[in-house]
Amino acid sequence: MQSKSKIFFWTLFDFANTAFSVIIVTVIYSKYFSNYVAGGKSWLWGLAVSISMVISALLSPPMGAIADVSRNRKRFLLLFTLVSVVCTALMFFVQKGDVLFGLVLFIFANIGFESGLVFYDAFLPNLTEKKNFGRVSGYGFAMGYVGALAVLLIIMFMLPASSSPDYYFYIRLSFVVAAVFFMFFSLPIFLFVSEPPLSSPVKKFAVRIGIRKSRETLKAIFIKHEHPSIARFLLAFFLYNDAIITIIAFASIFASSILKMTDAQIIYFFIITQSTAVAGSFIFGIISDHIGPKKTITMTLVIWLCVAVGAFFVQSVYEFYLVGLSAGLAIGSSQSCSRSLMALLTPKEREAEFFGFYDGLFGKSSAVVGPLFYGIIADLSNKRFAALAMGLFFLLGLIILQKVEVPKYKEKEELSYVKK
Repeated sequence: MQSKSKIFFWTLFDFANTAFSVIIVTVIYSKYFSNYVAGGKSWLWGLAVSISMVISALLSPPMGAIADVSRNRKRFLLLFTLVSVVCTALMFFVQKGDVLFGLVLFIFANIGFESGLVFYDAFLPNLTEKKNFGRVSGYGFAMGYVGALAVLLIIMFMLPASSSPDYYFYIRLSFVVAAVFFMFFSLPIFLFVSEPPLSSPVKKFAVRIGIRKSRETLKAIFIKHEHPSIARFLLAFFLYNDAIITIIAFASIFASSILKMTDAQIIYFFIITQSTAVAGSFIFGIISDHIGPKKTITMTLVIWLCVAVGAFFVQSVYEFYLVGLSAGLAIGSSQSCSRSLMALLTPKEREAEFFGFYDGLFGKSSAVVGPLFYGIIADLSNKRFAALAMGLFFLLGLIILQKVEVPKYKEKEELSYVKK
């Protein structure tokens, strides 16, 4: 099979799994669970997100090692995908008061979703040449945005008026739609994308190797201070990525509670913001090529600060759209430029190890503090103060980011560090 076809089938998995992230994590189930199932207790949703991400973060190092040394990547990817799909479909049976049932299903579904990404990413090196990694990875992000738009449109046309007696039945049916969408469009990667070959034989004790290597990397960065700029960047990334994930997880809850937006209005709102996210990725991608990823991230973090402050003062749906459009512009660029900056900072001979550490341990564990922090503040005061509190994460991340020294290649290919 031609490489272009393999790349397309590979990106379809991004198209597929976005159904889970947008319908379950962001738009429908988060609001349904927090406001209807749990009786408005936002901290329970924050707890569910935090628990699932802690477990995923702990699983990431050994899962990464298994992905590196195992010939069964598709088998592990299928296993975690099935866990996520089955638990998502079972959310149909979660009704008012079923707090523990709904919480457990989400935790397992999110673990399946997050852990599967480790094996999905492991296919990338075998799909194209190194010079095209960024482009092909970008195709996956783009397909994810398209998948989000597609499933949101399906749900928008499926849901009846909120006054309908069958309204919550169709809300619960949307979870089944998300599960079927996820499973159906993920099938091509299992059917048409071959298992990546290994240059070395399968190693034993992969889990033990993964844990040991992550411990050694952690010690080298934060105890021995061998890579001070990476340490600063990872800390900054941990803070602002925590706030981004929290805002995504609580956006629909905020919209329904503060502005009394209906589910149809919220879905339409997210369709618009997904569109601006695509535009933001292209615009800031061009900007990053000219001024560098560090300065570009700085620009997006300033936008995120405005989003947090704007959410505190927002009074109308129109104003909320302005805040959402701003967030859409910043979200894709924040994540893609962070990956680019990490690529600049990472020692060339240890790229896979450091990227696994960045995306796995720090990327996933950064979603632990924020959701629980937001939920507690929202319940003790209100959701406006909780949104404003996210600005502290962005501000601290912005300050620490400025202390990161970015490597720059001179004409003679010598590596030097400059403050950008």
